[in-house]
Amino acid sequence: MRETLELKVESRSKTGKGPAHQARLTGAIPGVVYGGEGAPESVQLDERTLTKMHSTGSFLQTLVILENAGKKTRVIPRAVQLDAVTDRPVHVDFLRLVPGGTVTLNIPVHFHGQDVSPGIKRGGVVNVVRHEVAMRCPVDNIPEFIDGDLSTLDIGDSLHISAFALPEGVRPVIRDRDFTVATLAPPTTYTEEAPSAGAAAAAAAGAAGTAAAGAEGGAAGAKAAGAKAAGAKTAGAKAPGAKAAGAKAPEKK
Repeated sequence: MRETLELKVESRSKTGKGPAHQARLTGAIPGVVYGGEGAPESVQLDERTLTKMHSTGSFLQTLVILENAGKKTRVIPRAVQLDAVTDRPVHVDFLRLVPGGTVTLNIPVHFHGQDVSPGIKRGGVVNVVRHEVAMRCPVDNIPEFIDGDLSTLDIGDSLHISAFALPEGVRPVIRDRDFTVATLAPPTTYTEEAPSAGAAAAAAAGAAGTAAAGAEGGAAGAKAAGAKAAGAKTAGAKAPGAKAAGAKAPEKK
């Protein structure tokens, strides 16, 4: 059963923008209580108390007992109007909870079984599709949360609303399909696999072939360069001989 908070309010005899503005100047927030068989009732409450409750983020899902001059009324907050500039509450609406009635609420989702889930043990990650589920609840049996079991989920499995054990009288607003609440996704990290032995051997053979071809080409180049150098040397040796023969030619008488 959801926790119930108590909140003191005072009746407002005057309504409208002027009286509401005057109430805010005195540190009070105007509000209205409606629903059930009674007529709407204008109230006001302490600004600091309302701001503190609203800042929790779950105020609109909290059961509240309003106390006004000794009279207690069970309600649930339905709307909080905020100032466009300061983001502070300026008005609040409460809905009376009539015994035997029902109310639509967003119920938080909790999970258990993470420590034994085979998918989580293999590195899977829980992907929560719906952190809250809209439920039709009896006003006398409003759950604080609904609980999902992850203990049997493997990677790729999903947890649907039909797998939840709901309290008596509590039903999801969506009734036409068995919608998904959470999934177990694969790990988010990826490790590159090492190359196979065959691929490694082929790469090594290719590298060795390239090196051998380079060595053979180098040797052939060196041989050709040596032959060219020898030819040049021989040509150089013949040139001085020709010059000497020219110098020994006999003189003409």
